[in-house]
Amino acid sequence: MAQTEILQQFEHPWNPDGSGSVSPASLEAWVKERLARHQKSLDTMLSVSGARTLENTLRAYDDAVAELGAAGSQTGLLNSVATSKEVRDAAQALTQQIAEAGTILALNQDVYKALSAIDLSSADDATRHYAERTLLQYRLAGVDKDDAMRAHIKELQDKATLLSLTFARNVQEGGNRVTVKSAAELDGLPQDFLASHPPSEDGTVTLTTDYPDFLPVMTFAKSAELRRNMFLAYQTRAYPANRQVLMDLLATRQEIATTLGFSTWADLATADQMMESAGNMQAFLDQLDKATKGGAEREYAMVMEFVQARESGVEKLSAADRGYWYEQYRRTAFDFDSQSVRPYFPYERVERGVLETAEKLFKVTFLPAEGAEVWHESVSAWDVFDGATTTARGRIGRFYLDMHPREGKDKWFSAHPLIPGIRDRQVPEAALICNFPGGTKDDPGLMQYSDVVTYFHEFGHLMHAILGGQQQWAGVSGIATEGDFVEVPSQTLEEFFRDPRLLATFAHHYQTNEPIPAELVLKMNRAGAFGRADWVRSQLFYTSYSLDTHQNDPAALDLDALLKSDYERFVPYEWVDGNRMYASFTHLTGYSSNYYTYLYDKVIALDFFSTFNRVNLLDDPVSMKYRQMVLEPGGSLPGKDIVLRFLGRSQSFDAFQNWVSEEFVPGTPMYD
Repeated sequence: MAQTEILQQFEHPWNPDGSGSVSPASLEAWVKERLARHQKSLDTMLSVSGARTLENTLRAYDDAVAELGAAGSQTGLLNSVATSKEVRDAAQALTQQIAEAGTILALNQDVYKALSAIDLSSADDATRHYAERTLLQYRLAGVDKDDAMRAHIKELQDKATLLSLTFARNVQEGGNRVTVKSAAELDGLPQDFLASHPPSEDGTVTLTTDYPDFLPVMTFAKSAELRRNMFLAYQTRAYPANRQVLMDLLATRQEIATTLGFSTWADLATADQMMESAGNMQAFLDQLDKATKGGAEREYAMVMEFVQARESGVEKLSAADRGYWYEQYRRTAFDFDSQSVRPYFPYERVERGVLETAEKLFKVTFLPAEGAEVWHESVSAWDVFDGATTTARGRIGRFYLDMHPREGKDKWFSAHPLIPGIRDRQVPEAALICNFPGGTKDDPGLMQYSDVVTYFHEFGHLMHAILGGQQQWAGVSGIATEGDFVEVPSQTLEEFFRDPRLLATFAHHYQTNEPIPAELVLKMNRAGAFGRADWVRSQLFYTSYSLDTHQNDPAALDLDALLKSDYERFVPYEWVDGNRMYASFTHLTGYSSNYYTYLYDKVIALDFFSTFNRVNLLDDPVSMKYRQMVLEPGGSLPGKDIVLRFLGRSQSFDAFQNWVSEEFVPGTPMYD
């Protein structure tokens, strides 16, 4: 995979002219230049006379796509991470402008006709797939409508883009705070958490709804009142501002769908996916519902019996109680206290361990990118080399790690492609935007095991972006698969976390340097297996709400009533009045109706992982087969073809069913 020549360097908007700082004016100038290059490539394409070929038409089109994609990705990144609100505001406006250019391109009949005229008889499979998928997406965008209809579609798409950006910005900047009257109310929380949250002069402690505060409180705080207050604070971020934004977005999407001839947005959103239709999606969800209902009820009954033996008069557990009481139950039933593994997961060691694991699995080398341009002093940049070759010719990508929270930064966890790779022309770049503990002086950033799983998950996306970013065409480079295949690489890599031999290579106590005991990992695995059916039911709740909001008539939709109804259908824990989760559920703008992706891809990922040798994960030849057949194709093959090539068959439900029903009683072998 190594490149045959030293590739061009890509200019970044966060370091204009090498000045080291970005301003609204410099960002606008950078975007203007990118859009000009985008238009120049389109002009070149449309000026062709004579026969349409891959080189004179698809290449010019792909150059236009590459410019637009890089402009949108990097400007969108600054919208999420820039320290200056002025820069974030400018980035949001410019992201809207770039999206409008994308809509214009998707409705350009001349471009569509030119692409349709290409002779594909000599094209390879990847090129043919790219051309055919592109033409399908043009038709789904409405390119074949008349001028008036296309103008109306553009107006609706521009409106939807602005509403989505507004929704995300409100969440990004709309975090809440919880004031604790005295440190005594923090009983149960880890000592390092207490040390990093000293009382103010009046004795109060202020907590944020950022994940490093939210997760420990919901898991360890003994105070039910504090847990409830934190739960409501977290679930009311960006409320009420985003309620009307979401209603307007749903109405706009529905109008787009009906204008394009679809009954609902969900029908349109699945038309080019592996799932193929909203009806197939519902059938899949019904299958999961049936497969997990009994297990989830059993899990809840076990926890409920445990609680009632300790607190008299308890008849129901609320959504705000779930994390705490699951933790308490696991401590007793499995002799596992999740705080016991945190000292083995200081942030810096976890980062090093994840990188070293990926290096061994996928036969790559990561080195700090000396002199790389970054957007914040806390961000690190890494070059990726194929195998052990670390010369410029062996470099196949670059990634950035922005891993800790700060004011104004996006509060979630995501992988962010930045530059699409084009073979022999430019290497792919991507970033992780996360909010893990640590990042400040004297704070080791002790992570919960769920944090480490999240790190593995997001790094799976990153490897897909880099290893899949070696394509001939930018349009199928990196994470350019169908939307309902993109979570497969991330959820596959999650499963490696449970291997005690793998963890022992990096999970060392931050004070004693002792590796994590295998017995402790086995306890963690057994405890972690408890609650899987409940997790699936929670995902079914999110998935059904995403689908229902995009299938019901927006004019008659009651967001709050539907939220409670879907919650009570799938989740046994008592509803907490005041929950406005939809106001900060950014997947409603990203995946829209297609949140099912996480569950659908979990089925595929577990099937993939079942082919690995659990006794020897780090040296298993299957890992290179996985790299070559799943990661390296990027978006150059349909997702179903990737599954068939790797498994030799379509995905099976068996591995998922075994995973959900895996016994979680003490003594059951799990990676022994």
